[in-house]
Amino acid sequence: MRTRSRLMRTRAVIGVATANVLLASCAGAGSLATGGDTINVLMVNNPQMVELQKLTAKHFTKKTGIKVQFTTLPENDVRDKIGQDFANQAGQYDVATISNYEAPIYAKNEWLKPLDGYLKKDKDFDQKDILPPIRESLKGEDGKTYAEPFYGESSFLMYRKDVFKKKGLKMPAKPTWPQVAKLAAEADGAQKGMSGICLRGLPGWGELIAPLTTVVNTHGGTWFDENYKAKLTDPGFTKATKFYIDLVRKHGESGATQSGFAECLNNMTQGKSAMWYDATSGAGSLEAAKSPVKGKIGYAPAPTVKTKSSGWLYSWAWGLQKSSRNQDKAWKFIKWASSKEYERLVGKEFGWANVPAGKRASTYEIPEYRKTAGAFGETTRKAITEADPRNPGVQRRPTIGIQFVDIPEFSDLGTKVSQELSAAIAGRQSVDAALKKSQQLAEEISEEYEGRGR
Repeated sequence: MRTRSRLMRTRAVIGVATANVLLASCAGAGSLATGGDTINVLMVNNPQMVELQKLTAKHFTKKTGIKVQFTTLPENDVRDKIGQDFANQAGQYDVATISNYEAPIYAKNEWLKPLDGYLKKDKDFDQKDILPPIRESLKGEDGKTYAEPFYGESSFLMYRKDVFKKKGLKMPAKPTWPQVAKLAAEADGAQKGMSGICLRGLPGWGELIAPLTTVVNTHGGTWFDENYKAKLTDPGFTKATKFYIDLVRKHGESGATQSGFAECLNNMTQGKSAMWYDATSGAGSLEAAKSPVKGKIGYAPAPTVKTKSSGWLYSWAWGLQKSSRNQDKAWKFIKWASSKEYERLVGKEFGWANVPAGKRASTYEIPEYRKTAGAFGETTRKAITEADPRNPGVQRRPTIGIQFVDIPEFSDLGTKVSQELSAAIAGRQSVDAALKKSQQLAEEISEEYEGRGR
């Protein structure tokens, strides 16, 4: 049974790879330089990582003599490729971008090298400067550190200050979800083509499920109780889901089932939504120099119902593969890419709005950053520091995680549930029918994990 369980967990992380993916992976292996003064880094292709590439040769390589060969892929693709390489301990990549979802799972499977030895020697890295929730979320069950953050984020509510003023609306300092629903109704249609709010409806455990789960948490619901008993049809989960879907159907964006983070960001930037609940990382784009809504956005904490706070916690972080043959060189790269020095370099080279923030307390003390991020910086920092991944709701959980359950199977479960709920948003089935199917999916995991909660 234990062997079967471990196999299931591994399969859930790396996915069921097709022959083409495996062949492509093997074909690429021979093209990567190994050993010597070169390390291989596999990472997600978001804008801040692209900027990292541009700075590496001129600054990191020049200073250390270590060359870095990057492979960048879209998020879904990079997760699959990292899972394949790390699960097999192939050593094709020395460093990879993983999140606080994968870090504890990979650590438990012994795919990552713990970084505590390096941290003990490199006092100037200042591990205590890493914001506590981010720092804790990247540890394994053994308490050791298995990844260092590139940036961190939580979630909050963004709203058009000018639209609210014109409509005579006031955003509470600490809004509740019922208050937000009322504001969305009143702001709906404030300008031609403007919805009251934008909420993710795009299927995906990292899309629709992320904001929805924070709503579930604060309404008193949970995916699993502390003994892994599935709770998707319980009152808290049901009430929160019906609330979310009702809100997006009545006052949300058009085409909600095709709207994820990127689409809602575009809606907010183009004046198509009066409010948006999503990742704190979206604020940088809204306040960018060429943004048409720069200076027009207000920022409020993630709405609550039964909890003191409800923002999620997420980080793209650097993990060091245990089988790497260049561990010391790889650590030097991780140290540089997560350092105070790197943040200041980005601020100087690309502007302070581009700094990969949300991970270090010292970032929020930099005058240039405080000036640039004045509208959202402190709200972001507070959202991250108040996040509690071990106790995000009103009842005990079997494992850590705010907008996810930190077990390998969740990526597949969350995606399948999101498809059912997205169909409910589209009106193809009722919420009750969607949750009944989702409960059955979750119960399959309950059978595997029963009695293994923390």
